[in-house]
Amino acid sequence: MKYAGLLVMPAGFFLSIAALVLFPASSAAARAAFVVCGLAVEALGLVVAARGQLEAQGKNRP
Repeated sequence: MKYAGLLVMPAGFFLSIAALVLFPASSAAARAAFVVCGLAVEALGLVVAARGQLEAQGKNRP
């Protein structure tokens, strides 16, 4: 599961970069919304990776 989180984090990063590149500066609201969504995807990926790491450590304990 932690590998899925590690794969999702770059997707959020590229979503943010794509929003900055593809949306014109005149549509600042749409640009900001996509950047916030990209940051949220990155945060979700980080949470999934952290939870996967914690689960793996918990299984190794006696």
